[in-house]
Amino acid sequence: MPPKTRITKDMIINAAVEVAKQSGYEKINARTVSGLLHCSTQPVMYHFSTIDAMKRAAYARVDQMHTEYMMTVSPQRDPLLGIGLNYIRFAVEEPQLFRFLFQSGYAQENSLLEMIDSEALIPVLAAMQEGAGLSMEKTKQVFLTVAMFAHGYASIIANNGLEYDEVLVAKHLEQAWNGAFLAAVQEE
Repeated sequence: MPPKTRITKDMIINAAVEVAKQSGYEKINARTVSGLLHCSTQPVMYHFSTIDAMKRAAYARVDQMHTEYMMTVSPQRDPLLGIGLNYIRFAVEEPQLFRFLFQSGYAQENSLLEMIDSEALIPVLAAMQEGAGLSMEKTKQVFLTVAMFAHGYASIIANNGLEYDEVLVAKHLEQAWNGAFLAAVQEE
């Protein structure tokens, strides 16, 4: 008789992410996760005393995936435009995970204004600041303008309200970037 597979916390988190990806974050529970792992609910509840704790761990994993996805920018593309397009493209390719990140209430920050000062955003802002040659304060202003624009596009797409047209989205995103950048340069 082969030994039983040991179910790890990491396996559970991966399964919870997969449930969110396939069916939405609302469907993450001990039964759906254990079903993907082909085990009883006992190992799931052993590692996570509550379903909320499991969802928070899955959220953190998806947030990490999203950050890595956004930061993978083609060297031929302006860093800010590339990051913005990747943000929107993530919503196109992973609408359920996008909704988990931005429409579930699991974000630690309650608003975009709180997010601008989060540690998770430091690599994005640093890449933008280097590419734009602005002070960090002005970089944050440009980021907020472009982020609100990109988030609006991504949210509408993730909720099936708009078909994705990368050429059009890139054009609009570039216009938002140019306007925000010019305003920041004039103020500096």
